[in-house]
Amino acid sequence: MTIDTRTLGFGSGERAVYASDPWNSRGRMFAEDGSLTRSEFQRDRDRIVHTTAFRRLKHKTQVFISPDGDHYRTRLTHTIEVAQIARALARALKLDEDLAEGVALVHDFGHTPFGHTGEDALDEVMKPFGGFDHNAQSLRIVTKLERRYAEFDGINLTWESLEGLVKHNGPLMTAGGEGLDGPVPQPIRDYCELHDLELASFASLEAQVAAISDDIAYNTHDIDDGLRSGLLTFEMLEDVPFLSGLMRQVRAKYPHLEPSRFAYEVTRRQITHMVEDVIGVAQANLADIRPQSAADVRTAGRVIATFSPEMAQTDQLIKKLLFARIYRHPEIMRIRAGASKIVTDLFEAYMNDPTLMRSHYWVDHISGLKEAAKARHVSDYLAGMTDTYAVRVHGELFDQTPDLR
Repeated sequence: MTIDTRTLGFGSGERAVYASDPWNSRGRMFAEDGSLTRSEFQRDRDRIVHTTAFRRLKHKTQVFISPDGDHYRTRLTHTIEVAQIARALARALKLDEDLAEGVALVHDFGHTPFGHTGEDALDEVMKPFGGFDHNAQSLRIVTKLERRYAEFDGINLTWESLEGLVKHNGPLMTAGGEGLDGPVPQPIRDYCELHDLELASFASLEAQVAAISDDIAYNTHDIDDGLRSGLLTFEMLEDVPFLSGLMRQVRAKYPHLEPSRFAYEVTRRQITHMVEDVIGVAQANLADIRPQSAADVRTAGRVIATFSPEMAQTDQLIKKLLFARIYRHPEIMRIRAGASKIVTDLFEAYMNDPTLMRSHYWVDHISGLKEAAKARHVSDYLAGMTDTYAVRVHGELFDQTPDLR
């Protein structure tokens, strides 16, 4: 059966002139034949979903470590929520939805077990060897550590997907080569010597909507999970005028709603208002800048898809509330201390005896490496662990493992 590619559907309508064009991608580091049935960005999205790294997100912490309950978000469910919002924004702005979704799906690949706690612990022990950064680790995973294709390491994503992964939060350096937020992580610099991701420019608009979708998603679902845990109460949400107003709307319409439904009615309105705010701001910025290509977006000199000043203030108030009431809650801090000890203990154990990393592909060669190269392999192995695996192997290697419940 032959396929008539002229009649295939590759998206939901016409893309805007400033959207990334999958038919004119800058290509992949390793040249490949195109697909008859999928655009280049569709192929990227599909490759991301089929990785080991994507599956592991199921058992990696978002905020509440998995033994706390089955109903809290994990890094995987967070990622899916980010992708859903990114796709909605991309559709509204007539962008390439597959690229926006792909960047959203890959953006947290480099996260360690135990969320930001694990990242902080791994960065601390890796400081003598260049530190650890989850964005840089995401790049290592998709360009080096996933080992499934016959002709290359990694998954050989397009330039646009890799750019979005690395720069979705904005440029990493000045035009003169200075890091904008400290030194650019070494793995990113090393890759860019081979395949320049233009670190001084902004990313595509698809990557920008993926980045703001991350903020919208975790601001909303961390409130939902916080309410479910009991660390947050509806009274605490009154400290944020935006949330207080949403709660008044819901109470006025549904005066006798049970708490779980009340929480959902509030958070769904929160997402809607934030998404619509970003769409309005992006449309105004696009009308002002008038980009005629995706390249014009990269050289616009500012972020296009962002919050209005009023919503940005609300965003900061929500983050302040979450830090005070959840992220720095004594019980969460106790669990974080235990998780940090697990990561630190495992790093030291593997540095002392690399053969303990039984499933690491480089284990037969690692003992002869210099200390910095050995440490990077150890951090690769540790970063790839799920929460559950890290706890289990710590229990096998040490007499006492911290209780994370």
